[in-house]
Formats: sequence, C-alpha cells, structure tokens
Amino acid sequence: MSPHTKHRLLEILPGGLVWSTFLVATVLSFVRPLWVIYFVIVFDLYWLFRVAYYLPFLCVSWWRYRRATRTDWQALATATPGYQHIRQLVFLPTANESVAIIRATLLRIAHGSYPADRIIIVLAGEEGSRELFEQNVAALEPEFSSHFFQFWTTIHPQDLPGEIVGKGSNLHWSGHQILPQLEQLDLSPDDVIVSAFDVDTMIHPQYFSCLSYTYLTTSEPTKSSYQPVPLYNNNLWESPAAVRVAMFGTTFWLMTELARPEQMMTFSSHSMSLRMLIDVNFWQKDIVSEDSRIFLQGLIRYHGRYRVTPLYLPVSMDTVMTGKYWPALIALYKQLRRWAWGVENFPYMVEEFSKDPLMPWHVKLGFIWKQLEGMYTWATAPILILLLGRLPFFVAAEQFRAVAIFQNTPFTLQWIMRLAMLGVLVSAGLALTLLPRRPAHIPFGQTLIVTVLQWLLLPITFVIFGALPAIDAQTRLMLGKPLRFHVSPKRNE
Repeated sequence: MSPHTKHRLLEILPGGLVWSTFLVATVLSFVRPLWVIYFVIVFDLYWLFRVAYYLPFLCVSWWRYRRATRTDWQALATATPGYQHIRQLVFLPTANESVAIIRATLLRIAHGSYPADRIIIVLAGEEGSRELFEQNVAALEPEFSSHFFQFWTTIHPQDLPGEIVGKGSNLHWSGHQILPQLEQLDLSPDDVIVSAFDVDTMIHPQYFSCLSYTYLTTSEPTKSSYQPVPLYNNNLWESPAAVRVAMFGTTFWLMTELARPEQMMTFSSHSMSLRMLIDVNFWQKDIVSEDSRIFLQGLIRYHGRYRVTPLYLPVSMDTVMTGKYWPALIALYKQLRRWAWGVENFPYMVEEFSKDPLMPWHVKLGFIWKQLEGMYTWATAPILILLLGRLPFFVAAEQFRAVAIFQNTPFTLQWIMRLAMLGVLVSAGLALTLLPRRPAHIPFGQTLIVTVLQWLLLPITFVIFGALPAIDAQTRLMLGKPLRFHVSPKRNE
C-alpha cells in the first residue's frame, strides 16, 4: 500500500466512523429497532458517565482558577532563581484587525505586573493587508516602542510555496524573520518564553508573572507548553445568546482538560519555549490548526517527553461579532468548524508516531485514542441523544411496540438526561462567576437572559453548533476537500 493510500485511509477513518454510525442507526431503526434502543441506552449511560466524570475536574479547575487570580505571581517570580534571565517574546499575528483592537491588546500587556521592558513584541502582518498594517504600525510603534524591550514588525508575503493562508504560515515566517535579531541580543533560547496570541487576546494582569514563575519551577521547562484558561469575555454581553453558550462550552471543556492534562494539546492563545520552537523549525505553514499542531510537533520531536502545563489564569478574547444576529451565528458556525478541523491532526499523529520507535506505546495510544474518540463523540453524541435515539419510536413496526423494553425506554432515557442536566446546572452556576461586569450601555433586563435563560438554548446549540461543525469538518477531510483558514470577525470590524 502506497503512503498516499495509507494517508487517505487515515483521513477517511474519522468521518467514516461518524457516517457509518448514522447510517447503521437509521437502517436498524426500521429493521432492528430493539438493537438501536439497546445501543442508545448504553450510549446515553456512557454520556451520563462522561458528565459525572468531568464535573469534578471542572470544579477543581474552577477552584484553582479562583485561587490563581488572587495570587501575587510577580512576587513569587522575582523571588525565584533565574528570573533575571527570563524574557517574554509575544507574537501577535494580524490580518485585517483595526488599530483599536491591537492597541487594547498592547496596553494590557504593557500595563501588567510583569515589567514591559522585559517583553519583546512581534506584530506580524500580512502582505494582503499591507496598507492597513503599515497604518497600524505607524500609529502604534511610536506609542509603544519605548515601553517594551523590543518592538518588531514583520510582513508575511503572499503565495509562498508550500503554504496555506492562515495564522500558522504567518507565525512560521515571522519566527524565522526575528530569529537572527534574537541571536544578536545574545539571549539563550532556554530563557525566552514565547507566547502566540490571537491579536484580540486580553491577558490577565499577572499572566506573564505567573508564566515566568511556572516556567522556572517546572521540571524540564523547555519540554512543555503552557496553557491558560480561554475566556471569550471581551464582547460577551453584546453577543447573541447562542454564541455565549457555545463559548462557555469551549471554556468549560478546556478547564476540565487542564485538571487532567495527560494527552492534552494546546488550544488558541498559549505559551512555550523558544528552544522547542527552534528544535521543531517553528510552526508548520500548511495547516489550519496550528495551535494544537505545534504541541504535536514538540511531542514528536522529543519522543513523547513533551506535555502541557496548566496556567489557571485567564486570557480573554472576542466572541465572533458582526453587528447583526444571523451573520454572527454563521460566523460562529465557521469558527467552530475551524476548531473541529483539528481532526487533520489524526493522520499526522498516526503516521509520525509509527515512525518513532523511541516514543512509548502508551503515549502513542493515549493520544490517538483521545483524538479519535473525542472527534467521534463531538460529531455523534448530540445527534444520537437528541435525534436518532428517538427514531425507532416513530418508525418501528407494530410487533416491536408491545415489547417491555420498547415501552419503558423513553422513561429510562428521560431519567438519564435529567441526571445529565446536572452538568448544565453546574456549568450555568460557574458561568456566573466568570462573567465580566455588565457594561453601562447594556440594559439591566438583559442580565436575566445572560445568566439564566440563555441555557435553554443548549439542546439547539448542542446540535447546530456542536455536532454539525464537527460532522462538516470530518466529512471534508474524508472527501479530501481541505478547509481553509477563516478569520473570525471581531468587535469594531
């Protein structure tokens, strides 16, 4: 079998499992409805077990989050040996963002507890929006260059060979461009911590202090990425309810991962060592999901001796924002589909793991299983629980309807789902503690919607903004139709 054929089979596998499940469940609902009922009961019990399993981890992460936000990380960092050698290098890739968005991000970085004169900023623009980028630089460089240790800019050319348009190719280019300048500063790559942020990322004031302390007190710090808690609070009050529910779901999913970081991969804005980036030749330039892929590059480069270290401080970003309700929902769908395109990591993992005899088998199997199972349940669980699981009760032949299991299953499923709703109640309660303060221009009456009523949309968002983007992404991979990078619209744009 040729390498291309093997690669295509691996691309087909995730989507093939999803569509096989839907096809078999639909056909058997007509010819063997009791089989489907047994399967749905087992699947719903499995889902209830997942909820019960993850809730304690979510609560642990929330408690650590609350504790971390009250800690004086700068005092801890300055008292730690090696602090004086550490420098922070921050990449801010930008395409069409306004100067207001970039300025807000730079102000937050400059006025945090960590000294700005120990931070290097790399504002990385795109050739396709050169005019806007140069205008932004002309406005921002005089304002901020004196605040930071260095303020560098790069422009990523268009249509370079072997690239696709996106954040990863921009980071790859800018990383190689600034490396000679870093070498001239005589900084050790082991002492430079790199943060790759979305340009709208509003860090916690003590983020770099916490990052420095954690880096200095972690065993083999260059063999770890550092993942904060992503919040989407910048414009949360102005966003449609479905967008808010979906974004809270993303935050809570990652918080459960932080409490059990084995087989965890990085997501969105995060940090890592310059040493690792040099060792893996920076970010790959031909993929969409660069945030998780850069972790896998480190995992493979170090034969499984690479991990994620949690940072329980928040970084806040924008929800999708278009100024109109329905376009915002379309933009949300595209954003979630892009995140679901992380399924492109599955063939890469299997192929690269199979070439590495030094990586332990339990590491390989752990990451492969988590990737495949996670993508499968992401795509199938909402459909099976809310839609296909009900199909046998509508289409089954009359002879099956007198069977006790057929008659009792609806009540059984109702009770399973009621117990699973505990997860929704806990999530809604924790969400209240993560909400930003209500802006003055938002009516007080909207507080009830944001805090309580929006959660009534969960079954709808579970399917439309949960399963469908994942099915879409996996089907595209299965059919060999790659997804291109889509920049989500943000505030003031």
